[in-house]
Amino acid sequence: MRTLITFAALFLSIALLQLSSGSISPLDALVGLQNGFTTTEVGLLGSSHFVGFFVGCWLAPRLIAVVGHTRTFAAFAACGAIGAAGHPILIDPTAWALLRVLTGFCVAGCYTIVEAWLHARVTNDNRGQVVGVYRSVDLGASLGAQLLIGVLAPVEYVAYNVLTILCCICILPMLVTRAQPPQISELPGLHPIKTFKVSPLGALGVVVAGVTAASFRMVGPVYGQQSGLVVTEIAWFLAAFVLGGAIAQIPVGWLADRYDRRWVLIVISVLSVLASIGMVSYGNNSQSSTYVAAFLFGFVTFPIYSLSVAHANDFAKPGESVELSASLIFIYGIGAIASPLLSSWLMDTGGPSMLFVMIGCAHVFLAVFGFYRMFSGPTVEAKRPYRYLPRTSFILARLLRRGQK
Repeated sequence: MRTLITFAALFLSIALLQLSSGSISPLDALVGLQNGFTTTEVGLLGSSHFVGFFVGCWLAPRLIAVVGHTRTFAAFAACGAIGAAGHPILIDPTAWALLRVLTGFCVAGCYTIVEAWLHARVTNDNRGQVVGVYRSVDLGASLGAQLLIGVLAPVEYVAYNVLTILCCICILPMLVTRAQPPQISELPGLHPIKTFKVSPLGALGVVVAGVTAASFRMVGPVYGQQSGLVVTEIAWFLAAFVLGGAIAQIPVGWLADRYDRRWVLIVISVLSVLASIGMVSYGNNSQSSTYVAAFLFGFVTFPIYSLSVAHANDFAKPGESVELSASLIFIYGIGAIASPLLSSWLMDTGGPSMLFVMIGCAHVFLAVFGFYRMFSGPTVEAKRPYRYLPRTSFILARLLRRGQK
């Protein structure tokens, strides 16, 4: 308990940040459509978020080395607050896209800082407890952020002010904590081409995870509105997706540690295709069917990232896991940057169901490639334990690697 109290400031900061940043994407989609944005322009906002996220993941460790954890966290959070506060000033898709670069930059940077702090302070004795609480806080706040939309969306000016306040408040626990920030260790390198060579299936799985999660989280509110859902129902629709993904981690992790991960990844991909078909065919038949379909869709698609990273790490040599994780985040960003814009354009041309047609096609390709690798790729003799990984920063790989020494 004393250990968790030591990290309470970090956990509180992350919870407040997630409530702010996790709400802004669906809020932008709903408010943007209300103000005449096209579906493609809403997708541009999601892509812009991941441009900032991509830059933040790369820059944060370098800033920590220069000015320290606390000041760097404050700087990134300030960027996020500026990004949220600027929305009501100029309601324009291009201006909002630039502001969303700032919010994505903030999310990546702040998560990297918190994970780096945790990495430097945990030991083998408390690592599991600390990481478990960190995951729970992150997922719980993410779920709360989706539900918050039902309250905030009808009052857009107040909503962006509330999100700005939450982003500002997240700085306070970091500033007043008595815990001393650690010194940053060496920076990992980025080797995406090498990563594709080490584990082609793991790398492709991460790309598909980026396509799926970024499309649904950023453009899903548009699908909900075009399917006839009101704001409160859209909030529950997004929350069902997150809840399904959170619950899936335990059974999928159990399967991944006991069977060939390639088979597990293939099965999950096939189920994701079926879930996408279900969303197209039955997702908007009724309110209850919409929630159930979103829950099942999250259940089968959410674990793809952690499963792909676990499979890739099975082929990593000792000491390579941090660099591999950094490269996988880089690869994830490629899929995440492109997919919201592509999926929104497809929805503009072919209707809301095209969101899940695109996601389903991505998983078909992953399943087919998985079958190919089953018969052409090497088999791992000793697997590393499956772990749920939030798609935040590569620092978490160091935190989890301690348990493998």
